[in-house]
Amino acid sequence: MNDASSKILVAVVEQTVFIKIMGRADFTLSLDLKKLVKELVEKGYVHFIFELYDCVTMDSTFLGVLSGIGLQFSGGKSVANGASLELINPNPRIAETLENLGVMDLFTIRSCPDLQGTQFETVARSTGNSKLDITRNCLEAHKTLMLLRPENIQKFKDVAQFLTDDVKRLEAAAKK
Repeated sequence: MNDASSKILVAVVEQTVFIKIMGRADFTLSLDLKKLVKELVEKGYVHFIFELYDCVTMDSTFLGVLSGIGLQFSGGKSVANGASLELINPNPRIAETLENLGVMDLFTIRSCPDLQGTQFETVARSTGNSKLDITRNCLEAHKTLMLLRPENIQKFKDVAQFLTDDVKRLEAAAKK
């Protein structure tokens, strides 16, 4: 399931964190993103720019995690230009998906030149995530999408129910 061409790159320039998403942004990559942002926020960084030019697609879990980060940064309110969380250069498919899920207002979205010259480092992929960790993350991401827009409940209620049942099953198995 781990697509070797999918990766997260990070660069810190002054007080701004640039995160470049490359390839398919999926549920496995979302755990790495969540961990990275959490660590950087704990270090005091508050301005994040996600560069999406080389991101070909995002699954619903990744979108839910990204939306959860957006929600955290916006304090639950729509953001204005100059927000501390920006998405730059999303392809039309990703922009349309953000619009359809009703989460665009969590981000400042714009196009700009590529960040050539920025010294990015590849974020190491996590290898120690259990199936329970992954399933919990997927469930939380889908709950976030449903919380943000009532229309998303119909889209994701079956997925959320399946994931809820799977978490219960995995937790019960872990107790044995």
